[in-house]
Amino acid sequence: MQSIKKAKLILENGLEFEGYSFGYNQPACGEVVFSTAMVGYPESLTDPSYSGQMLCVTYPIVGNYGVPADELKNGISKYFESDKIHVKALIISDYSFNYSHWNASKSLDQWLKEEKIPGIFGIDTRELTKVLRDNGAMMGKIEIEGCDNEISCSNPNLVNQVDIVSCKEIVKYNQGCGKKVVLLDCGVKNSILRTLAQKDVEVIRVPWNYNFNELEYDGLIISNGPGNPEYCNDAVENIKVAMERNKPIFGICMGNQLLGKAAGAGTIKLKSGHRTHNQPVIKVGTTTCYITTQNHGYAIDASTLNAEWEPLYENLNDGSNEGIRHKTKPFFAIQFQPDGVEFLFDEFIKML
Repeated sequence: MQSIKKAKLILENGLEFEGYSFGYNQPACGEVVFSTAMVGYPESLTDPSYSGQMLCVTYPIVGNYGVPADELKNGISKYFESDKIHVKALIISDYSFNYSHWNASKSLDQWLKEEKIPGIFGIDTRELTKVLRDNGAMMGKIEIEGCDNEISCSNPNLVNQVDIVSCKEIVKYNQGCGKKVVLLDCGVKNSILRTLAQKDVEVIRVPWNYNFNELEYDGLIISNGPGNPEYCNDAVENIKVAMERNKPIFGICMGNQLLGKAAGAGTIKLKSGHRTHNQPVIKVGTTTCYITTQNHGYAIDASTLNAEWEPLYENLNDGSNEGIRHKTKPFFAIQFQPDGVEFLFDEFIKML
């Protein structure tokens, strides 16, 4: 059995957490964030919205059900949210060296090694989460015993993360099937593609800065994505032009922020972000509440919406904006992920 090396996580405020290395033995640097999701580490690690971040999982035992083999359906992965791991590193309390699941093909440790992603286990993730919750997400670095730990470290929020994860060319799904929907790829999750593949629409997936207004289409979806929306001005300008055509627009996560910016609203950085499977969201003006999946560090400042727009959803934990809609035109968006609330796709398609 391979010997386990000591490792430590060093936060930008000087706090250190000692543990042990697993996965790929190399140092890492990124924004340290936490997720309170109890399951779903294969999906979380491959979510493009984690680009540039080191993920702390609060659930104490990780790795116990291994990693599934990658299988495709309609050209889309069945079990992963993209074609690679996007986190800079994985931070956990207890790593399960023994895994068991009918669909597992390898261990989490092996998968991280293959993807060259370091991990650290054996640290007090409850204490780390309290630090991040009280002080906000912050930069951090993982150093590993016996490695050259001198690496450059840059804040991912000062880089266009969307440009890193977006597709580089047009991809089409369900060609010749029903109305045409442009999917502006800001880091789209495969779960969104899987849902759309089941609908009676043709999907035209385009890069984040592509001028999709040159295409013939019936509606626009603006996908989720990582990082700071202030770096996506090309997309915002194209969305402004699309709004003049009055065709239906549906924004998701980053898409909510970009639609808001196109409407003239501002955005804010949340203290520690929302990354979980259990965020309560209420539809404004109703008592209807949804328990939602979320992964974002920025949100629309609802107070900056002009009179033509209104908040659509609100977070019940901190009151932050979770969606917007135009009062008279077919434009709406959600800040949370549509997992479990797929009826929103049907509402959008009815508008086409």
